[in-house]
Amino acid sequence: MSYKTVLAVTGVGDDDNDIRLAAGLAGEIGAHLSVFVVALAAPPPMGAYASVISEAWLDERKTEEAALAARADALKALLASLDVSSDVVPDFAEEAASDDRIGRRARYADITVVGPTLLSRGVLRTRTIDGLLFNSGRPMLLAPEGTTPTLKPQRVQIAWDGHIEASRAVREALPLLVTASDVRLVLVDPVADEFDHGDEPGADAATFLARHGVPVTVDRIPSGGSSVPHVLRSHALDMGAELTVMGAYGHSRLRERIFGGVTHTMLTEPTIPLLMAR
Repeated sequence: MSYKTVLAVTGVGDDDNDIRLAAGLAGEIGAHLSVFVVALAAPPPMGAYASVISEAWLDERKTEEAALAARADALKALLASLDVSSDVVPDFAEEAASDDRIGRRARYADITVVGPTLLSRGVLRTRTIDGLLFNSGRPMLLAPEGTTPTLKPQRVQIAWDGHIEASRAVREALPLLVTASDVRLVLVDPVADEFDHGDEPGADAATFLARHGVPVTVDRIPSGGSSVPHVLRSHALDMGAELTVMGAYGHSRLRERIFGGVTHTMLTEPTIPLLMAR
């Protein structure tokens, strides 16, 4: 099993850096690159003033649609020059529905790359990540600024907590894990009982990975009072990890955003490439 289609999401006003990054990753594994160009449409005017401003709104919409078409044409020319199998799909989406549309598009790819330009955006970044995690059923690869992502990592850290989200992320990451040389299954403060990790925390997950030919080692790490994200980042640095694999949102999004959580922290402050699935 291997990734055959890589998806990249970009906005109309974005630079080409994310697309060049995604093209390089697709070329690295001989995959097809699909680019989804999203323009977020302003909502139609409502209320008593709608009739007065509707003409201006329509003119603005036509301008935005023309800019979207021009951006799509420019990306097609760029990808042709990069000699990568590719397609470009433009989409003019109402903001409230954009996460669903991005998620639906991602269902037809094996993995979606979220590059540093998109990660620096506000609304489109949030809509893209929400759409990928909650509406696609596919993994995403976050590539923060200053990192060198690869779809052939040799050193990989798996954040394992025994939950279904972590299991899903591991399953989606298998095409990367089987070609790695050092995979660490990292458990922070694991509890050995029937409700969490069993009698030997990490053993069952390691056996599953080993049967797939993954060179896995179980690292059980005490937090020592530090947060789980801090422990994971420190461990990734110590082992020279090129990628962290983890599940997303074991708790509700609202709870994570209000009270904080591992997913929220790792998403808002990524330090190395992060493969995440839910």
